[in-house]
Amino acid sequence: MTSPERIAEHLVLPGVLTAEQAAETVAGILAVQREDGAIPWFRGHHLDPWDHTEAAMALDAAGEHAAAARAYAWLARHQNSDGSWYAAYHDGDPEQITDRSRESNFVAYIAVGVWHHYLSTGDDAFLDRMWPIVYAAVEFVLGLQQPGGQIGWKREPDGTPVDDALLTGSSSIHQALRCALAIAEAREEAQPDWELAAGALGHAIRRHPERFLDKSRYSMDWYYPVLGGAVTGADAKARIEADWDRFVVPGLGVRCVVPNPWVTGGESCELALALWVMGESDRALTILQDIQHLRAGNGMYWTGYVFEGETEADKAVWPEEQTAWTAGSLLLAVAALGGEEATVAVFAGDRLPAGLEPDCCGG
Repeated sequence: MTSPERIAEHLVLPGVLTAEQAAETVAGILAVQREDGAIPWFRGHHLDPWDHTEAAMALDAAGEHAAAARAYAWLARHQNSDGSWYAAYHDGDPEQITDRSRESNFVAYIAVGVWHHYLSTGDDAFLDRMWPIVYAAVEFVLGLQQPGGQIGWKREPDGTPVDDALLTGSSSIHQALRCALAIAEAREEAQPDWELAAGALGHAIRRHPERFLDKSRYSMDWYYPVLGGAVTGADAKARIEADWDRFVVPGLGVRCVVPNPWVTGGESCELALALWVMGESDRALTILQDIQHLRAGNGMYWTGYVFEGETEADKAVWPEEQTAWTAGSLLLAVAALGGEEATVAVFAGDRLPAGLEPDCCGG
């Protein structure tokens, strides 16, 4: 359960969250969660496995471990026989599947969430229960890996693989594979094939942009190779500096896609996390402060804001929705800056396998 002490220690950040505001945001996510553990975007909208997991991680960062455990139990109960989950479930109802494709990065992200929950709780029984789930998910994802290391986007409803790879998705999978390897190491169940797959994927992300669909208009393709741990050090610094002015709108946040005059909370929080990973906490804090104009009166966050238009009336919150994953990404970024141990470990790479970063795959 969220405690005032935990909020004060890890989720209070000047100009971003007071203890009272943090508690309101946590309560907002809990209000979205269904009794069966599902966390849709908001009630009446759909659930996708990635955003469901992101919201569960935020609950763990806030000390709501029982609620987070219910979210992972939902994934365990509704995993498909091939290790996947469907891309969308109406309101988190497993009987109302609205998109039967199975996206690789959606499936992989459970490894990040499970490792984060384990580091948050030290619950060995949880790790034992979830290991078969994580194992099956990783095997599904690696079934889509291409010879060049990149991971195919998804399988269509009929099982046909889509071999085209997304840089953002593959970068997220890179983080997930490292977390899966950490879980395997904790269980003393070596997975050398996963190590090779992670190495090949990291090499593709760093050295072969041509192996991915060109989505360079999207800010996620800019910062996700850094956030996912594939691009580090001076290369990370150079990558972020190269497109800073293209994507960052001072005082408002980060564009989702250029040239659209639309800043979004989720992308802004993820960039803040990437900056923190690089050791640039001051710039990360500024980004988080800049997006507080998206905070709603109930403690949740609007998805985005259109900041240009022919008239003042054209400038508006859009879309008019407050998603659990936007609030979750904000809490995780604040938790990282606040030194919350599990969140730091997952995003900074602490306690994740070493030796996967060097270029190892030729080409």
